[in-house]
Amino acid sequence: MQTTSENKEELIREKLRVAVDYQTYRNTVSELASKGLSSGLQQSEANANYTRLNDARMRRLDKTIRVPEKIEERFRNFQGDQTWLVVTESWCGDAAQTIPAINKLAALSDDIDLKLIYRDTHPELIDVFLTNGARSIPKLIAMDNVSGKIINEWGPRPSAATVMAENYKAEHGTLTPSFKKDLQVWYNKDKGQTTIQDLSELI
Repeated sequence: MQTTSENKEELIREKLRVAVDYQTYRNTVSELASKGLSSGLQQSEANANYTRLNDARMRRLDKTIRVPEKIEERFRNFQGDQTWLVVTESWCGDAAQTIPAINKLAALSDDIDLKLIYRDTHPELIDVFLTNGARSIPKLIAMDNVSGKIINEWGPRPSAATVMAENYKAEHGTLTPSFKKDLQVWYNKDKGQTTIQDLSELI
């Protein structure tokens, strides 16, 4: 059965009832990291290690991300009524590198409500927001709260990182562990700025 815009919007409204705010998400990731666990249905040593690493990444980014003055002004002056729902998991490296930037921008505006939800416990949600047929995360879905309409999507990676991944995959067929290491180096140098620039175009 084809999924219509109305079906998607109704699903978003349903999922927002169980989505959490950023501080709750951060507290959960930190707690999972301290226990050697991860979010999601599959517990593994790798996912636990990624969760611990991502908790440290997010803690650092929460403190160090800086929003350029013009973009900060744009968000502070934004007049609208939006909810940004982000589909994520604690073990996802792309999520850890981008969600602190998403939060930093949403926090600048009283008119943007940021909520987060876990992919693996809500597969019916991510399955209508696939990226090239894959359940890629993070996935940000922007809703207009007045009209109830989906007005934008973003993810799973900032624009420059998406180009890097697409070019590498075209040449090598898959994203190797070596590429993923190089991508994390890029994220560390970028300091959230490409994500911030991308997201500034959502409002």
